[in-house]
Amino acid sequence: MIALSLAEIAAVVGGQTHDIPDPSVQVTGPVVRDSREVGPGSLFAAFVGEHVDGHDFAAAVVEAGAVAVLASRPVGVPAIVVADVQTALGALARHVVARLGATLVALTGSAGKTSTKDLLAQVLRNKAPTVFTPGSLNNEIGLPLTALSATEETKFLVLEMGARGIGHIRYLTGLTPPKVGLVLNVGTAHIGEFGGREQIAQAKGELVEALPAAADGGTAVLNADDPLVRAMASRTKAKVILFGESGEADVRAENVRLTDSGQPSFRLHTPSGASDVTMRLYGEHHVSNALAAAAVAHELGMSAEEIATALSEAGTLSRWRMEVTERPDGVTIVNDAYNANPESMRAALRALAAMGKGRRTWAVLGKMAELGDEALAEHDAVGRLAVRLNVSKLVAVGGREASWLQLGAYNEGSWGEESVHVSDAQAAVDLVRSELRPGDVVLVKASRSVGLESVATALLETGAEGEVAAR
Repeated sequence: MIALSLAEIAAVVGGQTHDIPDPSVQVTGPVVRDSREVGPGSLFAAFVGEHVDGHDFAAAVVEAGAVAVLASRPVGVPAIVVADVQTALGALARHVVARLGATLVALTGSAGKTSTKDLLAQVLRNKAPTVFTPGSLNNEIGLPLTALSATEETKFLVLEMGARGIGHIRYLTGLTPPKVGLVLNVGTAHIGEFGGREQIAQAKGELVEALPAAADGGTAVLNADDPLVRAMASRTKAKVILFGESGEADVRAENVRLTDSGQPSFRLHTPSGASDVTMRLYGEHHVSNALAAAAVAHELGMSAEEIATALSEAGTLSRWRMEVTERPDGVTIVNDAYNANPESMRAALRALAAMGKGRRTWAVLGKMAELGDEALAEHDAVGRLAVRLNVSKLVAVGGREASWLQLGAYNEGSWGEESVHVSDAQAAVDLVRSELRPGDVVLVKASRSVGLESVATALLETGAEGEVAAR
């Protein structure tokens, strides 16, 4: 974080200083909420969680080098006491962002947010120092923490914004007002909470409504291939840039194909030129993510050649998202178990089919959460798609939703042992281990709450056979 005195921080957040001998002492390290991340000069934000109260770690974090604690009650060590720690954290982030000279880029969408954010960050940091959201810390706490990690040297601040209801993105843009806003798509993720795709579009569009006018440098980057996103152009006074495979897109892809290993290759076209891209990531769905990142990078001054080179070199930064690892016996494990929704599930299955040409393929799938009344139909559709893509074996893991996956596959014509329903992750591990052959490709995917990453981890254990070679 940019250096601020404890007195200045207290004034910004409306807090009272307690047990602070010298209020002129500065916070020079990161602002953190995890006591394990505290270092010299840190400010520790003490949140009260369901199982852990951060205030209990106050003495330990000060001993570890924290300058003070941002707390909701006195803790016996230097502290700034506020009525609400989350609100105070947001106020501090807004203050710091206003003082930065960085260009703030915000992005949202129903699917692909984290992958696109990681791509964009890798592209932009080839041009200038870039700070970006780690993992999926895109909510009311994670977003200000990311913003507060920026320094005077930061030129680009890339923030992922999530939403579970109307008004959420409006709140986040109030904390960190963006200059560039990117909307990827409107799908069915969290549709059970929103009530429908139109409501999701309303929520996602709050991002472009928050942008400054075109005359003030505001830019909305929208998906030309998604009608609900494209329609958001009418909701902003910012300059509008379209990306996609549509011929009307300002940044588009031509000659899209997949390599033999399932990696996308295409010709990138921008208003300033064209260049070829062959990605290290897996699956055709990354083409749209790459175009989104390219559109933002072009608006921020990068050439088509610079963007194409960076996209071709970019890898996976966030764990459990299409992590492709090959065992010594040639079995390939695709760990995409961080989260799942209908759009990302279909994309992962298509990637599996592309990677598995000439090989046996396994889809170890679990529940997609928060689909509301659409849950049965969406799980059934995913099961059917696995059959249409000729996935060799579907293993549906868990309870009711998993049974719908298996039933969809059965009704599409997957009989005998081509699809199976098992009760839990260990049962899935036991089944797959018993039938795996060298050269097989295994996809593992479900919503985060299912915890199927344990299946991928178990399948990668090779014992004395040797080290696992990661691609």
